[in-house]
Amino acid sequence: MPDMTLWGLFMVASVVLLLTPGPAVLYIVARSIQQGRAAGFVSVLGIHLGTIVHITAAAVGLSALLVSSALAFAVVKYLGAAYLIWIGIRTFMARDPHPDAPAPAKAPLRRIFRDGFLVNLFNPKTAIFFLAFLPQFVDPARGAVHWQILILGFTFMGLGMMSDGMFALAAGTAGDFLRRNRRFLRFQRWFAGTSFIGLGITAALASRK
Repeated sequence: MPDMTLWGLFMVASVVLLLTPGPAVLYIVARSIQQGRAAGFVSVLGIHLGTIVHITAAAVGLSALLVSSALAFAVVKYLGAAYLIWIGIRTFMARDPHPDAPAPAKAPLRRIFRDGFLVNLFNPKTAIFFLAFLPQFVDPARGAVHWQILILGFTFMGLGMMSDGMFALAAGTAGDFLRRNRRFLRFQRWFAGTSFIGLGITAALASRK
């Protein structure tokens, strides 16, 4: 069990970090504006299923291997970057809506969930984050380190689901209004496509240092 003082400091630091928008938040906001609150919340679930993988990896030491191995890091980095860029290109290639046409069909929620999971799974920055951030709040004198990392990791994930859920709610609510504007439908497609490609480039440029 982590020291309660360290645990409290960890929660404060986590909230500050989570309220600073990053790649996951950008992905969730893009999906929420594009398809509404339900898609945003499903994106949150997908993102944090990927977080569970990184938490488990950090607890058993796989994150350390990922950071120490140039080949492993490069494989994960470029797979994730390619997937994000592919999503962005697919978004760009969608047709502009005709003013008299019905609203375009929404992507299945299972696909949105899968995309969110893969976006976070193949994000090496997430692995580096857990490797660099969590150990600062671990006290080996308190017992097994892997259990402390799991507790801290799932604490961070719980806080992340709440903060990301608020972003999804706000963006999805605004999206409900904006999607009534046909001109905005074109803008949101370009916004989403640019966001995904930007995330892919960011992942490709991620450093191991």
